[in-house]
Amino acid sequence: MKVTYKGDYALKTILDLSLHYDSDIVTSNDIAKRIDAPIKFLEQVLSELKKGGFVLSKRGKVGGYILAKNPAKITVGQVIRFIDGPVEPIACINKGYTNCSDASKCVLKKVWEQVGMAVSAIIDKVNFEDLANEVRKSKQEPVYSI
Repeated sequence: MKVTYKGDYALKTILDLSLHYDSDIVTSNDIAKRIDAPIKFLEQVLSELKKGGFVLSKRGKVGGYILAKNPAKITVGQVIRFIDGPVEPIACINKGYTNCSDASKCVLKKVWEQVGMAVSAIIDKVNFEDLANEVRKSKQEPVYSI
């Protein structure tokens, strides 16, 4: 699994919006400052997140963004898969893969399947409400770097 810059900023954006879930609409400028993101790139990310049903936007002078659903209902895995695609470490373990004639007898395939399942088990369990609560509990500014 490789998380791109877009995926990283998408995760940071959802976390930031989760921290402000019970507040008013959040502007893209405020998000950009807090997560240290280039505003133009962040707006592309927000557009993608809107298409994916993760955020809602309001236009105008008092416009901005809010989460489309409760942060407890959004997992890290959902965001990564939407932005960056499958999380499996190698294409041959995806269903319907036909580009390898050795796939049916490859002993490494089992290893990659286990790696994929382990990654999925972690990222599909972590939701943004839990992450936001962790940030709040630490009583510090969130650290977005990996």
